[in-house]
Amino acid sequence: MNTTTIILLIIIGLAAGFLSGLVGIGGGIIIVPALVLLLGFTQKQAQGTSLGIMLLPIGILAVIQYYKQGYINVNYVLIVALAFVAGGFLGSKLSLSLSDERMKKVFAVILFIISVKMLFFDRPADKKERADSTISQASPKNHEKG
Repeated sequence: MNTTTIILLIIIGLAAGFLSGLVGIGGGIIIVPALVLLLGFTQKQAQGTSLGIMLLPIGILAVIQYYKQGYINVNYVLIVALAFVAGGFLGSKLSLSLSDERMKKVFAVILFIISVKMLFFDRPADKKERADSTISQASPKNHEKG
C-alpha cells in the first residue's frame, strides 16, 4: 500500500465519518463509491470493505452524542440491528451470486430510487412529528431523576 492509497483511505474515512455524524450516512453512500471510483475496487470488494468497516464500533462517538441529546431509541436500535444481521446475510448471498457489473447497476438504481423518494415524495412534517413522539419515549432526558 503506497502513501497515496493511505491518504485516500484517510480522506474516505473522514468524509464518511463526518457525514455519518452529520446526517447518518456513510458506509454505502460514501465509502462504496469512493473505493470503486478512487481506488479501483470492484463493486464486491468495495461492499465487503464497507461491511468490514461497519463491523467495528466506528460510529460510537457519534452515537453517544445523539444519545446524550435524546435522539436514540435504544429499543428501536436493537430491533433494527438484529434484523440488519439477518438482512445482511441474505443480501450478501444474493450480491455474491451476481456479477460486479450487475451489482453496480443494482447499487445505482437503489441510490436513485431513494434520492427520488427523498426529493419528491417525502413528507417531513408528518414524519418529524411521529419520530419526535416515538424517540422522546426512550430519551435519556425523560429518565432523569427529578
